[in-house]
Amino acid sequence: MNKTPAIKELFLSFFRLGLTAFGGPAMVAHIRELSTQRNQWLDENDFKNGIALCQAIPGATAIQAAAYVGLRVRGISGALVAYSGFGLPAFIFMLILSALYAQFNGLPKFISLFNGLQVIVVAIIFNATYSFGRNIANNYKNILISLLAAISLWFGVSPFMVIVGAGILGMVLLKVSASSTVVNYEKATQWNAAQIIGLLVAFSICLAGLYFISSVLFNLAAVMLKIDLFAFGGGFASLPLMLHEVVINRGWLDSKTFMDGIALGQVTPGPIIITATFVGYLVNGIFGAIVATISIFTPSFFMVVTVALFFDRLKNSAYFMKAIDGIFASFVGLLLFVCIKFAITVPWDIIRILLGIVALAALLRKVDILYIVSIGAVISVFVL
Repeated sequence: MNKTPAIKELFLSFFRLGLTAFGGPAMVAHIRELSTQRNQWLDENDFKNGIALCQAIPGATAIQAAAYVGLRVRGISGALVAYSGFGLPAFIFMLILSALYAQFNGLPKFISLFNGLQVIVVAIIFNATYSFGRNIANNYKNILISLLAAISLWFGVSPFMVIVGAGILGMVLLKVSASSTVVNYEKATQWNAAQIIGLLVAFSICLAGLYFISSVLFNLAAVMLKIDLFAFGGGFASLPLMLHEVVINRGWLDSKTFMDGIALGQVTPGPIIITATFVGYLVNGIFGAIVATISIFTPSFFMVVTVALFFDRLKNSAYFMKAIDGIFASFVGLLLFVCIKFAITVPWDIIRILLGIVALAALLRKVDILYIVSIGAVISVFVL
């Protein structure tokens, strides 16, 4: 029989897990162990259904899985505390690092540090591109969608339009994935829809308030909301969108500074989209960091708690599944564009080339990314 945790226990459990949440999607295994084995809050089948849901909607899979567990055991309030508890450590760490970066990034040692970490970032993005690419390489239509996405982005087409186009191409060209399964959410009727609506109204009021209080904060919130709404495929899928909006479209940061933010995101626990905290801090200080962080995570939360109500129907829709497959394929092209864009930014020399090759080899061999970034940071300070 599944256990029902207290709200405080749920928050503290996910907060402790969030303190060591390195590895992005790899944390799903730890959430599974916490919820199905150690505490027996869910059974294995229920958890697998939740992961299927999280993978079909935009946003970072691991933190969405935390929300799903909370939702199943304590309803909307459980989803909120699990989601917040898991993401809070990442926000705290990134806020501290962002403040240090803003204060000391002009110092020689800081310059050397981030010169090396830029190379690590290129290796990380290349590895992500390769990992995504392996999943679509068995179908020439997927490869075609991926290449069209990369070419479109190179010629200045908005990545949001690329994603929409990829979804349409997926519906036209692709077959339904063989991995599609039917998920049953009979318990969905027990969830309080009024709470979801209440939270959505409260967030909308706050967003409207930002419009009148600060145009900068409102624009920051709007950009992050937009990014998360289209980030199908997990946290890495947000990077091309964030690069386009923050660097290319609005010029809030330059490419080098944005790469530094991604590097910092790799040495903090939690999903890579915590880079939004870094962006928000550099744009408008601590209030910018808070607004950007809340905004980048809010759409994912609402999608988890609402899409679960009718996810079984969506999984049975051939057009929906083909559109999702098309969007996944497009992100290989989008990540390829980001990889090339970042690689051009790096002033390559023999030391950086060797560092990049070693980092990529370590990533391909599944070495913990925290070790790779930490060792790369030490090498950067003393060699570059």
